[in-house]
Amino acid sequence: MTGTPNITFTKPAIPARGSLMVLLDDTLSLTGIASELDRKLNGAIARSISTAEYKAKAMSTLEILSPGDGKYDRVVVLGLGDAGKLTENDWMRAGGAAMAALPGERQATVLLVRPDGRNIRGREAASFAAGMKLRSYSFDKYKSKPEGKNSDGGKPKPVRICVGGHAAARRAWAVEDAVTGGTILARDLVNEPANTLGPIEFATIAAELSSLGIKVEILTEEHMRGLGMHALLGVGQGSERPSRMAVMSWEGGRKRTKPIAFVGKGVVFDTGGISLKPGAGMGDMKGDMGGAAAVTGLMHAVASRKARANVVGVIGLVENMPDGNAQRPGDVVTSMSGQTIEILNTDAEGRLVLADALHYTIDRFKPQIVVDLATLTGACIVALGHDHAGLFSNDEELTGRLTAAGKATGEKVWPLPLGPEYDKLIKSKVADMKNIGGRWGGAITAAQFLKRFVGETPWAHLDIAGTAMDSPATEYSRSWASGFGVRLLDRLIADCYEG
Repeated sequence: MTGTPNITFTKPAIPARGSLMVLLDDTLSLTGIASELDRKLNGAIARSISTAEYKAKAMSTLEILSPGDGKYDRVVVLGLGDAGKLTENDWMRAGGAAMAALPGERQATVLLVRPDGRNIRGREAASFAAGMKLRSYSFDKYKSKPEGKNSDGGKPKPVRICVGGHAAARRAWAVEDAVTGGTILARDLVNEPANTLGPIEFATIAAELSSLGIKVEILTEEHMRGLGMHALLGVGQGSERPSRMAVMSWEGGRKRTKPIAFVGKGVVFDTGGISLKPGAGMGDMKGDMGGAAAVTGLMHAVASRKARANVVGVIGLVENMPDGNAQRPGDVVTSMSGQTIEILNTDAEGRLVLADALHYTIDRFKPQIVVDLATLTGACIVALGHDHAGLFSNDEELTGRLTAAGKATGEKVWPLPLGPEYDKLIKSKVADMKNIGGRWGGAITAAQFLKRFVGETPWAHLDIAGTAMDSPATEYSRSWASGFGVRLLDRLIADCYEG
């Protein structure tokens, strides 16, 4: 990643020169420091707004080059629309739009003052900064010459945000920057090509989180075989690269308090196995570890901000390949829970990884809740598109909390049903269950399968197939990998399980 901005917060003041950004709502009223700047520029901002018939619609920009006496390279006006209706996610969007509009090669100053006269809270300012940092992200480590105006060989871009209550903004940014760092880590992992990120390499990255105070254990195939994780191991048996499981523990809460747990699917590359996928688009399957990436990024975030909670992250890391030792359709495997599974489609492999990972996590840690994340089914994309992740749960309170966290962060989830009618679809004639449920309701039957491994523990499954990779571009994400899930789950922890 190149061009990450070096963001600082100061009290509102007009600099002597450089590039500036001011905010304007749909009233088109230049007030406060914006009015002062316009007077200094002999009315150049007001004239440009009038000449361009600029309406200050949300996230729109107006660029004024070398205004006034030429001391400023440019002034950029950023529209907010109705400033009274701005959400926290809108402030992040505004930060992304600001980063896109500001030049990459010079220091820039943002006059972050609400045009409606209301005070900007510390969290709003931090969200704005997070949007700037996330928009600056680009995965170009494999390009000999980084492209774009924001590519400068990795040098930090100095950005000064002038805001009232700058001390509160700094405090909020210390937390938000930690979460942003976790999102960037998740993006890096999903973007990384599979030839350089196998199960062992992924586990090594997880182990490096020990530098943040996280306890990390790496389970080898021998360990997992001894525990009876034959569902997980069956997925990886066709690959030359051995499977791994990483267990990450952050102990920031009270002693003897049950942890909250997160489990991620980490299929570093998914060919479909013997049930081989079509060739078109198979390259995208380097991102089939988006759930494990989100859990790893989340652990980075909670440790970096020193969350006052006990958090466990478990990721099952495998590669699904079709060699002579690969799992076959028709095979029966015994999971760690003792339940047997008939394999009818080797491309329905993520649920096998999660089955053992979920049982292991619940059996060992006895968590308050467990949430799993997985790029699990194309059926979820058919149902919800790329704007919401599918949410399945056995607990209404957890469903409500995840939905609220999604609305706050913009990482939205949508509840989908579970029930005995769907459970019937995964009954097997030769084993306790089969790993597919037929053509209809594929995302639901996959979640119904997972439900068999969680018992009475409050649990939620997030199908992030449509949101973790190749998701729609936003003001703060132009990356193929979005890092979806880190901000959502960190907010869930902060709002509901900390303290």
